Amino acid sequence: MKNITDFNKITPTDHDIIDLIKNRWSPRTFSDQPVSQRELQMLFEAGRWAPSSNNLQPWNIVWGIKGSKTYDRIMDVLVEFNQKWAKNAPVLLLGVVDTKTPKGDDNYHAPHDLGQFSANMAIQAQSMGIAFHQMAGLDYERAKKEFKFPETFHVATAIALGYYGGALNDVPDFLQDAETGERSRKKQNDFVFNGDYKVTGDLNES
Repeated sequence: MKNITDFNKITPTDHDIIDLIKNRWSPRTFSDQPVSQRELQMLFEAGRWAPSSNNLQPWNIVWGIKGSKTYDRIMDVLVEFNQKWAKNAPVLLLGVVDTKTPKGDDNYHAPHDLGQFSANMAIQAQSMGIAFHQMAGLDYERAKKEFKFPETFHVATAIALGYYGGALNDVPDFLQDAETGERSRKKQNDFVFNGDYKVTGDLNES
């Protein structure tokens, strides 16, 4: 039986970056090693100190450990595609934002701020050997009702996390290549512009 950690997941960076970023990836299976509440508090603390527009901190997190009712409720609002592999995760989370400011104005920066919260959590998790897989596939409105969030809130993402590990055959066959293959990203020239859109300046591809 192939363990996911038997594979050398290659990150072909064009420039030097820190290992916490280079070695981080989003598996669909995890070790059986439990994630403790203390470890979750460390992850949430890392997220807590993320920057946000006007320091509004619009993020809200729902969490559940496998075997709990909250875990099952989170699982139930995921789309079927994600349920097929997220069941491997020791912990499931929902990331939720308040889309209004305290004055009642639209907070267009709230999703960006939740992203910063999640990025802080992901890097902290990587430093602890914990994998962090974010998902867009969930029933947002159903999740909002299930967890009794106010109308102005938006359930933006689900997250599966656990220690790196687990067997490759715990992942559906049609997703196994993604677990073992080389990672890829767009080149910098595709999204970094020195002025107008598509004006790349002096940046090279490597």
